[in-house]
Amino acid sequence: MAERKTGMLWFFIIMLISLYIASKWNSLPFIKNSVNAVLNPSFGALLEWNLYIGFIVVIAFTSLVLTLSQKYLSDQDQLREIKKEQKILQEEMKKYKENPEKLLELQKKQLEFIPQTFNITLKPLIYTSIPIILLFRWFSDYFHPIFGNWWILYYMIGALVFSSIFRKLFNVA
Repeated sequence: MAERKTGMLWFFIIMLISLYIASKWNSLPFIKNSVNAVLNPSFGALLEWNLYIGFIVVIAFTSLVLTLSQKYLSDQDQLREIKKEQKILQEEMKKYKENPEKLLELQKKQLEFIPQTFNITLKPLIYTSIPIILLFRWFSDYFHPIFGNWWILYYMIGALVFSSIFRKLFNVA
């Protein structure tokens, strides 16, 4: 229980830092300038070469990095075991869909997996959240004049596609 509270505390600290950095993007120039110094010569050059292909490559790259961080920073065996148990519970829930009491009991068991899964997947999130927030702020500056806020939708769709491919390719739970 103490480990879970510590993990949650770190999660909230990192999220607060991320939000603070994102909120100070325009008022603290060193944040924006530092990110621009790193991303303009790499991702920016790619996007200047060809906006659409560059955007797809950037989405694929970020999806790859996030997928690999999930694979190597979380306990994949434990996640697979939890998914296996959840699948068994789902099958039992189908059997007992006419029995509300038994169904409620199975749903309670299923809810017990949420904190376990969260704790396992928390570590990669802690390491990747600040870079992703900074990348999104840079994306916003770059793409908002061209696409408005629609770039977020394009990014999400692309990230879902590439993440699915990479998760299958690298056997990520």
